[in-house]
Amino acid sequence: MMVKKHLKKNLGLLEVFSISSGAMISSGLFVLPGIAYLTAGPCMIVSYFIAGVLALFGILSQAELVSAMPKAGGDYFYITRSMGPAVGTINGLIVWFSISLKSAFALIGMATLVNLVTEIDIGMTAAAFTVVFVMINSMGSKEAGAFQVWTVVVLILILVIYIFYGMGKVEIENLSPFIPNGKMSILATAGLVYISYGGLLKLSSVAEETVNPAKTIPIGMISSLAVVGVLYALVIFVTVGVIGTALGTDISNVSLTPVSDAARSIMGTPGKIALSVAALLAFISTANAGVMSASRYLLALSRDKLLPDVFGTCHKKSGAPVFSVAFTGLIISIFVFIDLKLLIKTASTVLIGTSILSSIAVIVLKESRIQNYQPKFKSPFYPWTQIIGITGFIFLLFEMGIEAILISAALSVLGFLVYWFFGKKNAEQEYAILHLIERITSREFVTYDLENELKDIIRERDDIVKDRFDHIIEKCTVVNINEKMSFRELFRIVSFHIHNKMGIEQDQAQYLLMSREKESSTVLSDFIAIPHIIASGSGKFDIFLFRGRKGFEFDEKHEKVKAVFVLVGTKDERNFHLRAISAIAQIVKDPEFENRWDTAKTVENLRDVVLLSKRVR
Repeated sequence: MMVKKHLKKNLGLLEVFSISSGAMISSGLFVLPGIAYLTAGPCMIVSYFIAGVLALFGILSQAELVSAMPKAGGDYFYITRSMGPAVGTINGLIVWFSISLKSAFALIGMATLVNLVTEIDIGMTAAAFTVVFVMINSMGSKEAGAFQVWTVVVLILILVIYIFYGMGKVEIENLSPFIPNGKMSILATAGLVYISYGGLLKLSSVAEETVNPAKTIPIGMISSLAVVGVLYALVIFVTVGVIGTALGTDISNVSLTPVSDAARSIMGTPGKIALSVAALLAFISTANAGVMSASRYLLALSRDKLLPDVFGTCHKKSGAPVFSVAFTGLIISIFVFIDLKLLIKTASTVLIGTSILSSIAVIVLKESRIQNYQPKFKSPFYPWTQIIGITGFIFLLFEMGIEAILISAALSVLGFLVYWFFGKKNAEQEYAILHLIERITSREFVTYDLENELKDIIRERDDIVKDRFDHIIEKCTVVNINEKMSFRELFRIVSFHIHNKMGIEQDQAQYLLMSREKESSTVLSDFIAIPHIIASGSGKFDIFLFRGRKGFEFDEKHEKVKAVFVLVGTKDERNFHLRAISAIAQIVKDPEFENRWDTAKTVENLRDVVLLSKRVR
């Protein structure tokens, strides 16, 4: 029943948008405003806006990373590949912890609503709901994703109706004084409510289960932030403008159902019921998305041998990582009994820390110049987007208060201990910071295992199915030549390799190459040439790749040809010979081809330039 396997690609753009939006439109909107109001008063509207702007800086980096490495575990995966398994283990576990906390926050919101009509203990009700979501997610991402879409569609519809009717009921005096607790309270509250945008983080963790993730995830992230950001601003403005201090004057009377309370003032009991239903749907969608995404962190850690194998087992039929789902559910059911404000602060602090690491990861991967780091979405204005984001997040972090920072530090220590006593002996991952150190010091630190792993990820991401041309390139001779030379000198070297690989006499091979070049030039551009010859015999075809660091001189017009693809085949391979030339023509049309060929560090990097280029297969 349980096997290790790749996760099924069941999630499209609508599901991705719904997972992110549903995870954001929940406790951050239906519970948190009352608590935020105590800290900042009406200006908490600005706090939500600041948190949303900073979230944008964070997701631009995360969107780039996930478009390059769409794997289960999301930010854990690319942070591990950029900064190493120790940092990755710490990040993976504390983000899993944070998302579990956020899910517990949503479950408490659900239980609070149930408590309005029953006398069942809130903690016990939340724990019971946890079991339900574990069962849903054990069925697989397709079922969990479809469930998410319906809840989010109904939820957004109800919120639009609330805004429409509520705008006419806003009383400006409820917004005064706008900043009762000083300007610094705005930033402190921005840190507190940052958890409201934590749903964005959940998308990267389900990237492996997404159709065309390199395109779908960035679009899903940005569109959901835009939609939810507008909804947050309008709903909170209406809520504060309608009920004002009824949100709470101290911790003893803070409202845990602020939007529902405002809806009663706007539309009476039917309004309160409608918004209570919306809140319930929001909590359901957040809890569902939380269990789904948090469990993928444990799965990813297990795949990298940083946690026991059992966390990586998937159900044979549904493809769901059932043990990770069940364990996540167990921990969430414990978290529902934690103090609410401390829970919120800790989860927000961890999410802020993750956003910092994501921005650093982009810088490390770009500056290490790893060739196979090929994101489909590139964060604009690099590196200023990352620098501004990191600065803002650090400032926000220190406004969170010492208690939340100490708890996060303790969690980091716990994550390091897991790595030290279990993961360290199993860790095998190569990571980008070693490439960066090698580049700076000119000393050899890497084996290029990371390049190979990224190559496999690109193939999976782009659905590249290897054809005969790919198989030949994987085994072909690749030669890097550092000095400048004429095509005659080059052909002497080429003929030597043809003789060694195909058994054709060296003099004969050189004669054929020279004759072909005299017949008509094989130079296609200032950068590339494709000498191709017909050999005697049958059933033979091979390709030889040569890179000239300083260029090969073919004639007066083409003195610095740097890429030479030599094709050698027998007459019966003529059709494939033509297909190979067509494949090469497509490869060299790639705008990035020349730069990648020029900057490739090793012969394997040169091979990868050809293997990963876009072409019709």
